[in-house]
Amino acid sequence: MILKKYHQVISILIIVATVYFSFYSLTPSAKIEGNVKVTEFSTENALLHLKEISKKPHFTGSPEHKVVVNYIVDQLEKLGLEVEIQEQLAINKKWRAATKTKNIIAKIKGTEKGKALLLLSHYDSNPHSSLGASDAGSGVVVILEGVRAFLAQNKQPKNDIIICITDAEELGLLGANAFVNHHPWAKDVGVVLNFEARGSGGPSYILLETNGGNKKLIEAFDDAKASHPVGNSLMYSIYKMLPNDTDLTVFREDGDIDGYNFAFIDDHFDYHTVQDSYERLDLNTLNHQASYLTAALDYFSNNNLENLKTQEDYVYFNFPYFGLIFYPFSWVIPMFIFTVILFLAFLFIGISKNKLTIKGILKGFIPLTGSLLFASLFTYYGWKLLLKIHPQYQDILHGFTYNGYYYITAFVSLTLTICFWFYKGFFKKRSVQDLTVAPLFVWLLMNGGIAFYLKGAGFFILPVLILLVMLGVLIFNKKQGKTMLFFTLLSIPILIIFSPLVKMFPVGLGLKMLLISSIFTVLLFGFLIPVFQQYKNPKNLANLFLLIGIMALISATIFSDYSIDRRQPNSILYVLDANKNEAYWASYNSKVDEFTKQFLGEHPTKGSYDSNTTASKYKTGIQLFTKAAVKNLEKPTITVVLDTIIGNDRKVILSILSNRNANKVEIITRTPIQFKSFKVNNEPLKKKAKDTYVFEITKGTTVMSYYRTSKSEVINLEFVVDRSQKLNIDILEAKYDLFTNSQFNIKPRSEIMMPMPFVLNDATVIKTNITF
Repeated sequence: MILKKYHQVISILIIVATVYFSFYSLTPSAKIEGNVKVTEFSTENALLHLKEISKKPHFTGSPEHKVVVNYIVDQLEKLGLEVEIQEQLAINKKWRAATKTKNIIAKIKGTEKGKALLLLSHYDSNPHSSLGASDAGSGVVVILEGVRAFLAQNKQPKNDIIICITDAEELGLLGANAFVNHHPWAKDVGVVLNFEARGSGGPSYILLETNGGNKKLIEAFDDAKASHPVGNSLMYSIYKMLPNDTDLTVFREDGDIDGYNFAFIDDHFDYHTVQDSYERLDLNTLNHQASYLTAALDYFSNNNLENLKTQEDYVYFNFPYFGLIFYPFSWVIPMFIFTVILFLAFLFIGISKNKLTIKGILKGFIPLTGSLLFASLFTYYGWKLLLKIHPQYQDILHGFTYNGYYYITAFVSLTLTICFWFYKGFFKKRSVQDLTVAPLFVWLLMNGGIAFYLKGAGFFILPVLILLVMLGVLIFNKKQGKTMLFFTLLSIPILIIFSPLVKMFPVGLGLKMLLISSIFTVLLFGFLIPVFQQYKNPKNLANLFLLIGIMALISATIFSDYSIDRRQPNSILYVLDANKNEAYWASYNSKVDEFTKQFLGEHPTKGSYDSNTTASKYKTGIQLFTKAAVKNLEKPTITVVLDTIIGNDRKVILSILSNRNANKVEIITRTPIQFKSFKVNNEPLKKKAKDTYVFEITKGTTVMSYYRTSKSEVINLEFVVDRSQKLNIDILEAKYDLFTNSQFNIKPRSEIMMPMPFVLNDATVIKTNITF
């Protein structure tokens, strides 16, 4: 009787502990062991490497780029490996980017002739200010230290192990393009392990790349016995539909080579910024990457890689201590049909036994749909309101603010408050079994869509199965008062699997995804209705979550300002229009600040100085501009080497020489163009046999971005179009010299500011228009 008195407290503690454990269990410990065996991965050694290669920005073409290359080569040679620098011009058709790449390549010979294992990461940082510690210095050092520990075992692997540290990933996956399409070892690769980052912390997720099914890749990785695998087939299915690419995408698309991405996304606000530093990398995350490498390296270096292709897919998800749990896609529809039949049977039996009432079931939909609708509207418009209150959030282009975790906490807590209000206020007297039917039906309905359109989310059937068990107990059990703890224990696996998803979407895709978190929270609340409806005084929980939500919003407001640890991103460009002999200051920021005011003044013109401006990752346009004094910038030499008609075709060769050693040359068209062929310095873009054109672009679109790496580099563009094709292009030559050019006297940014990522920044741009 005494224990029964505390059932509710125990139930609450179990749920809280489970949710905490669902996050805690995702990554290994962050301990740095002082006396690690020589054959084991040393976090301390990896950090020493990372500190060296992330001292300064080292984007392709920068002076520090060469320093990092030399360091990595030196470390591989110290391991006794013969290192090759693959220098190759590479072009990416999708991103329309090109540069001369320098891939760092080495090989550990195996004892057998077969497919090789390839370890992959990239060493270049994002232009022009990122330190590249997490993205992807973390991947480089995990490979360096993992290979050192592996070689220290003095065991020759069965398979060749190729180490490929690529260049120019940030410019358009160009190093991977160079290796896959030009290096002879590419044809020998059986599987790839790629280490990436989109933040500086959190769990590292497994994302598969394959042209077929994932069955054999999942089985193989399960056999590798990684200690903390994190990933699920929902992420796999969504990833295949999104345009996001990694170096591994090139291996899959151009080489039909399968592999695994290991990438972390928390602390997204550090991504591609000067804050992507050695000090801000989460050690738990580094150790998580290391746990993947050590397990996979041992397994794939000694197992047959010839037969990893299949057309069959698995549903899979991770669970603590069990690793990956998986089953075939072919089970999804039968499992859905089985649960529907069982649901209908329980409805019939429950109504027949007077354990369920039609009126009660129908009324049970009111609090659930009310919670879902009200919470969704509150979250959607609440976030819109916050963007009005804090317009500076618009300058964080990827959408995850420094105080983003507070906002996730706030909206999840307030969503739970709304749910408790709806259920406690109007329907607390309804039977538990009547109220269980509505969430069960909604989960079933969602699984119906999943079964036919998104089988990767097939594990969403698990809450349905548990709810059916609960409903069955409520219908057949005569002593319903003793089910609270039993139902709480039954909910543990679901909370462990699904709780992290509430956080994952807004962290990875921006706070606009808070709506998804809110909807998911309502669904999980609905799943727990058989537990919550047995609580006495749920009003107290509603008030508690209201307090937590308010406190989180207050905390988010307190930390909404910028500081030395949460720097303000801003941008400035000097643009010289060579044709008009006019100049402009331009910014991607929506408002002036103390730094940009010195260029733009107090009242700049809103909008852009021109419709054709340099491309940006999130299609961000120039927001503010003002006229500027014309400076004496040395203009590029642009020569039309050839412009001739051959039958129905027009062939053009255009030569561009930068006289001021610019970093980037971007060609933007003012008219739609259909290219029949396209070469950059004799390197052609590939055309599919069925296509008439290599690629087609609309006006205002980038034709090609070329990133220069040497002073004497000349860019020769050779292309063929229809003879009637109109050609009107802008050539934008950009150099990151705004702070070093003696013609400008600039007051530096304050210590709480940083260059805005994802856009051209701190550059002088010379724009030249050519009409053929």
